[in-house]
Amino acid sequence: MKETILLTGSTGFIGQRLLHYLAEEKCHIKVLLRPESPQTALPFDCEIVRGSFDDSQTLAKAVRGTTHIMHLAGVTKARDEDGYDAGNVMPLQNLLAAVRHECPDLKRFLYVSSLAAAGPAPEGITGLTESDAPAPVSAYGRSKLRAETSCHAQARHIPITIVRPPAVYGPGDKDVLQIFQMMAKGVLIGAGHPQKQRFSLIYVDDLVTGMVQAMRAENAVNRTYYLTSPTAYSWNELIAQAQPLLGFKKLRQFTLPMPFLLGVAGLMGAIGELQGKVPLINRDKVNELVQNYWVCSGKQAQLDFGFTATTPLQAGLATTIAWYRKKGWL
Repeated sequence: MKETILLTGSTGFIGQRLLHYLAEEKCHIKVLLRPESPQTALPFDCEIVRGSFDDSQTLAKAVRGTTHIMHLAGVTKARDEDGYDAGNVMPLQNLLAAVRHECPDLKRFLYVSSLAAAGPAPEGITGLTESDAPAPVSAYGRSKLRAETSCHAQARHIPITIVRPPAVYGPGDKDVLQIFQMMAKGVLIGAGHPQKQRFSLIYVDDLVTGMVQAMRAENAVNRTYYLTSPTAYSWNELIAQAQPLLGFKKLRQFTLPMPFLLGVAGLMGAIGELQGKVPLINRDKVNELVQNYWVCSGKQAQLDFGFTATTPLQAGLATTIAWYRKKGWL
């Protein structure tokens, strides 16, 4: 039977790469697009359902007749806890409710959460495993964890798999881009303890492969997995790999002190409140930036369904930076 896969978040960085992967596999793809979302980058053979996550009729139409659902849609920035819940928890809960009413034979619901839902690790070599208790340090992370809890609440009725990626890089990403833009100018501004910090990364195409493998793995039902590269990296390791690609000779590194960061965050947060906008940085974001070990282990995914992130850091960076330059972003 040909798979019919409903994808949310298809216009985002990861969603775009996933769309192309599924299209190459000749899957029947349905995409749920918000009214304001563009459809210019979607493959021509996608079935488009347009509407919002608070519209039960739209959700019913979207899930009806699907064999698999991959839920990527969400927000990474919001003004407060309520804003994160509106973007990350409510849509998931409504989508799961629609599945129970309209698609009782669904084979798998894959929810893409985040390492932020678990929080930082106590050390930077092995990192977090799936058996470690979550301890998110930000409103974003707490909202993703509440979304995971909503998944667990439906586990008796819906076959669900949760994946938690760390930082994701690759062509199209705009978050890691900011780091490369600084490096290209010979500057790197950090927070916390850069000489101590370690972090997990995954190249976007590896992540997409892992997500599809997790979605199809029979023994991944009602399980949670970290999808990440085999090793974590230090800032010095990332700099060494990026230097020949970006061409900087020297890199001046500056670490912003915590009082300064909190002061700027407080000011920008207050301005954001007055303007009704999400600030570029707030205290919540600062709390994420200063953590030492955003590290997780991908061993369980390798054991259960054979997933390994195969793209070497140097190759992933080379492809990504070349793409940025072609687009004029770098």
